[in-house]
Amino acid sequence: MTIHPVNAGNFKLDGGAMFGVVPKSIWSRTNPPDSNNMCAWSMRCMLIEDGDRLTLIDTGIGDKQSEKFFSYYYLHGDDSLKKSVNAAGFSFDDITDVVLSHLHFDHCGGAIKRKGSTDQFEPVFKNAQYWSNDRHWDWAVNPNPREKASFLKENILPIQESGQLNFIKRTGDYTQSALPGMDMLFVDGHTDSMMIPHIQYKGKTLVFMADLLPSTGHIPLPYVMGYDTRPLITLEEKSKFLSKACEEEFVLFLEHDAVNECCLLQMTEKGVRLKSTHSFKEIFG
Repeated sequence: MTIHPVNAGNFKLDGGAMFGVVPKSIWSRTNPPDSNNMCAWSMRCMLIEDGDRLTLIDTGIGDKQSEKFFSYYYLHGDDSLKKSVNAAGFSFDDITDVVLSHLHFDHCGGAIKRKGSTDQFEPVFKNAQYWSNDRHWDWAVNPNPREKASFLKENILPIQESGQLNFIKRTGDYTQSALPGMDMLFVDGHTDSMMIPHIQYKGKTLVFMADLLPSTGHIPLPYVMGYDTRPLITLEEKSKFLSKACEEEFVLFLEHDAVNECCLLQMTEKGVRLKSTHSFKEIFG
């Protein structure tokens, strides 16, 4: 197995929304905002080469939305999903599996493209099976008013219409998936039944954090995004996971941290805190 971090691009979100009830005077120490109170975030995905399978976890925001839509998110930098996958030595047609941690637009938008200049849509990865779970799928296609702006039908429905949609069956909160070498932790605080992939790699447990832990700035328990639908459940899920991550020395792969690819944790008198940050290459070579 060989794993490649792939950056699908960079965007900005409101700092207050990203840190919830935590005051700006505190969160701005680790995530300084611009003059519009926006902080920079990555859309860091993961490409897993394993035998005859090439699995992509999450796909970033994509490029099919309107200019007005993108103006809200200040996309910046030269990275794109296509460039990053190509740099790893592959094309989109090589990808056999696409795992979507959840169906918010910044995680699944790159999975679907327009058919030319029309208002019709199709999967980007024509040879891939797409993986979600039935509970989250139902949640996304029948969105609540709070999340409706994050679940865009053009990002979601074409997956099913193409016949490429598959579900990972949730059996409890921790489930062995249909994908070799990957187990799933299911969490419900950010959105219903978000999947957190755990991969055994080079003797370590590598965890793709999605939106359970967007960045190192979110490690203290009260640092919960305003986007989370059930923040008290997030607190419980974070507490349980972070303690286990310390005990078992998990390597955390950070999808949204604009600076740090990976981190390790440690237990302190104040609870779980950051131990160290690393590039992926520093840990795995």
